[in-house]
Amino acid sequence: MSALASATVAALLIASPSTTDAARVAADGGFLLGNAHRCGIQNDRIVSAGQLIRDLILAVAGDAQEQDEATARFARFFIVSAFVDSTGKQPVASCQIVSSEFEQLEQHRAVADDPKTATGDATGPKPGPGDGE
Repeated sequence: MSALASATVAALLIASPSTTDAARVAADGGFLLGNAHRCGIQNDRIVSAGQLIRDLILAVAGDAQEQDEATARFARFFIVSAFVDSTGKQPVASCQIVSSEFEQLEQHRAVADDPKTATGDATGPKPGPGDGE
């Protein structure tokens, strides 16, 4: 990450701390996906994860203005995280850690896309009469 990018990330975090859930999702998602791009994770996987982040932002945002602000925050964090410092003087997130965190995020999409989970057909006993229904 360049000195300018590092300074920008620091400024984003200090000047506009995440005050809402949507802002936190946006900042964390932008940082993770930007670093995933920097680490060479396939673009189609990043796009899919980006849609998941977008869905999460929409789910937790209180209104359209909060959605727009969170989306802009996501974009800022993605951009400053996606580029490498060519001099190697600035610390960057470990690609091994980024890859591990990215895979965990993808697992959330896999669970959400599982029709058994979405319809309540997950394995295990189903509640019956007298089980709190």
